[in-house]
Amino acid sequence: MSEPETTETTSGGLVGKFVGKVKSAVGSATGNEDLQREGNLQHAQSEAEMIAEREQEEAELRKREAEVKEQNAAAAAERDRLKAELEAEERTANIERNETKAEAKIAADAQKEKANVAAREEMQQRAADAAEEAALKQRATDAAEAARLEKEAKKAEQTADMIDPEAS
Repeated sequence: MSEPETTETTSGGLVGKFVGKVKSAVGSATGNEDLQREGNLQHAQSEAEMIAEREQEEAELRKREAEVKEQNAAAAAERDRLKAELEAEERTANIERNETKAEAKIAADAQKEKANVAAREEMQQRAADAAEEAALKQRATDAAEAARLEKEAKKAEQTADMIDPEAS
């Protein structure tokens, strides 16, 4: 027995579930199997829609949670990358500071050594000048002594010639 299909639209959700139960109860009470079946179908459809909606909401919630986890992971990765970059920059800055300090120390040491060499050269020059001056004084003293001795020798010769004029 085929009945014409109804063109009535059924509402879903709690209202549809309630209406379905009412139709099923009225159909059962009046012996109208079509109304009872329609009520059971509307009730089942409304319940299925509610379950599907709840599952959809849960799926969307899981999707949002996954997106948040993904964003957290991306943020953590970016944080780690930035931290590594900052550490690398800090190491580079430390290396550059150490190189600058080392270069400054080398330059200072070279300047000290240059000053020490200049001081040694100055001392050596002074010592050489003093030795030359002492040698000049000694030469002058020796020349004066030689002149004195020569004068004495001449005087002694003159005295000897006066004492013995024939011996010369």
